[in-house]
Order: sequence, then structure tokens, then C-alpha cells
Amino acid sequence: MQRNALYYMCILFLTVYISGCSFPKIIVLEDPLTPEEHLNLGVAYEKGGEFDEAIKEYDKASKKLPVAYVYMGNIHFIKSQYEKAEHYYKKALKKDEENADAYNNLAWIYYLQKRELDSAEEYAKRAIELNPEKKSYYEDTLMKIQNLRRDNRLLDIK
Repeated sequence: MQRNALYYMCILFLTVYISGCSFPKIIVLEDPLTPEEHLNLGVAYEKGGEFDEAIKEYDKASKKLPVAYVYMGNIHFIKSQYEKAEHYYKKALKKDEENADAYNNLAWIYYLQKRELDSAEEYAKRAIELNPEKKSYYEDTLMKIQNLRRDNRLLDIK
């Protein structure tokens, strides 16, 4: 038993000595994290304000979890990069047509930019239809869009 340990220690010593006194590098061929773990890591980075790192993790998660596109959109939204946020919300909807949050967030971007308000209203209604548990949240978006549309019509009359 002691001889085997000595043998392996000699091999380790020779490996380190021959390779220029540095430890051998370990190459990881497969990602050790699951998509869910990448998503959670992204959330941790996002909470810490490390948005670029969060986007990298969300991107890795998006290969298997379309909801990660919503998370990427949210970061761009926070950074007031509405065009990029819109891109990711639409991408989320391409991958998962039943993502209520993506519909609502896309509606909210259109509301903030005061554009495509017909589409925005439809998106907010679709979000309510898809996820009644968040109805009050989505109805707030819908109400604001409808009020803006009403105000725009009033301005057009004057």
C-alpha cells in the first residue's frame, strides 16, 4: 500500500517537474452545469448588478430553456436598451408562444415608447389569457395602454 502511494507521488512529481513546475491543466469537455443552474447563476449575477455575466449565463441556459430569453430581455430593459429587450422578448415568444411574461413585457416596451399600441394591447390581453394568476399585474399594463390610446384619440380630436 505504501509502495503504491510512493509510486503515485513520484509520477506526480515528475509530471510537475517535466511540465515546467506547473500543475497539469484540466480541460472540461462538457458543461458541468445544467441549464437551470445557468439560469440561477444568471439571476445571482443580475441581483449583484453584474449584468454582462448574467447575460452570459442566460445565453447558456437559453439553449434548453426559452424563458432565459425573457431574462435577457429584462436586463436590456433595465439598461434602457429597448430594441435589444424587444428582440429577446420576441425570441422567447418564437420558442414558447405561451410565455405570458414575454407578451406582457413586450406590451410594456411598446407602451413606454408610445408605439404599436394596438399590438401592445393585444399582447397584454394574451398575457392575461395565458396566466390568470398574474392577472392583476398584466391588467395594470393593459389599463395603461388603453388609457394612452384614449388620450391619443382625444388629442387627435382637438
